[in-house]
Amino acid sequence: MRPASATGIALSFAEYVVAPFYSGSTPPQLVVKCVAAAAILGLTIVNCVSVRMATGIQVVSMVFKLGALAVIILGGVVMLFQGHTENFEEPFENTKADVSSVGIAFYQGLWSFDGWNTLNFITEELKHPEVNLPRAVVIAISLVTGLYLLVNVSYLTVMTPKELMSSSAVAVTWGNKVLGSWGWTMSVAAALSAFGSLNGTFFSGGRVCFVAAREGHLPDILAMAHVRRLTPSPALILTTVVSLLVLIPGDFQSIVNFFSFTAWFFYGITLSGLVYLKIKKPELPRPYKVPIILPVLVIIVAIFLVLAPILDNPQIEYLYVSLFILSGAIVYVPFIHFKLCPGLLTKLTVFLQLFLEVAPTEKNL
Repeated sequence: MRPASATGIALSFAEYVVAPFYSGSTPPQLVVKCVAAAAILGLTIVNCVSVRMATGIQVVSMVFKLGALAVIILGGVVMLFQGHTENFEEPFENTKADVSSVGIAFYQGLWSFDGWNTLNFITEELKHPEVNLPRAVVIAISLVTGLYLLVNVSYLTVMTPKELMSSSAVAVTWGNKVLGSWGWTMSVAAALSAFGSLNGTFFSGGRVCFVAAREGHLPDILAMAHVRRLTPSPALILTTVVSLLVLIPGDFQSIVNFFSFTAWFFYGITLSGLVYLKIKKPELPRPYKVPIILPVLVIIVAIFLVLAPILDNPQIEYLYVSLFILSGAIVYVPFIHFKLCPGLLTKLTVFLQLFLEVAPTEKNL
C-alpha cells in the first residue's frame, strides 16, 4: 500500500511542478510521470543517505504547507466578505447519491487524511511514544481537519464546482484567479507540500517493510540497515521499485481509488484483530486505550467502503487489485513460511548485504 500511496503523491507533486509551464492546457502524462519518477528517486537517495536530512525536509515542507494553507484561507475569507457566495446557493446541485458514488467520494476525501496512520509506523523511533503518539495524532488530525475544511470553503468561494472538478492543480487555479501574476507562488508552495508528503510516505513506508522483515514476514535482507548511516536502505529500495512499477500504467485517479480500496480492506482486518484481542485477551498491556465503540465504527465504515463500490458498480480493476493482494501468498507461503530454496535465498541475501553494505539490527535500534 505504501508504494502505491507514494506514487499517487508523486503524481500530485508532478502536476503542480509542471502546471505553470502548461497554463490553460493539460500537461502531457509522459512529462508528469517523468517528474514523478525523478521525485521518487531523489527522495529514495535522501532517505537512504540521512535520517536527519529526511526529517529536515519534512519540517521545511510543513512550514511551506501551513503558509500556503493560510494564504488560501485568508484569500477565501476576503472573497466571502466581498459577497462572493454564489457557489454556495445550490451546493448539492447535480450531486450523485448512489452507493458507488458515495464510496468513491469517501475514497477521494479520506485520501487527503490518510497521513493519520503514518506516525504509527515509526513509534520505535519516537521518544516516549506512549505520551507523544496519542498527543501528536490528536493535535494533527484536529489541525488538518480544520485547515482542510476552511481551504475547501475558500476553493468553492473562488471557483465553481465545475472549475474545481476540471482543474488538475486546484491550488494553482485558485492562485491564478486570486493572486493574478503571483499565482505561480501557489504552484511552488503546493509542490513543496506534496514533496514533503511524499518524503513522509517514504520515511514511514520503508519502516513498514523493515519491521515486517524483522518479524519474519519478508526476506531477511529487508530487515537490515546501512552499517554507517543506520537507514533501512534495502526496504527503501524495494519501496522505490514497486512505486516506479505502479507509476508506469497508473494515473492519479485510479491509484487513489484502488489504493483506498486496498487500504480500507486492511484497516478493517487490523481493527477486527484489535477487537478480537480486546475481548479474548483483556489482560494484555495496552499503552493506548480507546473505547471499543471506535474500532467497531471503523470496521463498519471499512466494510461499507470495500463492498459498496463492488456491489453497486462492479469493475474488473477491483478483481485485479484483489488478485494482487492474494499474490503475496504466492511468495510468502513457499519462500518465507516454508523456506523453500534456503540456499539460494541465503546466497542472494549475502550478496545484497555486501553490495549494499547493510547488516542485521537490534530491535531497539
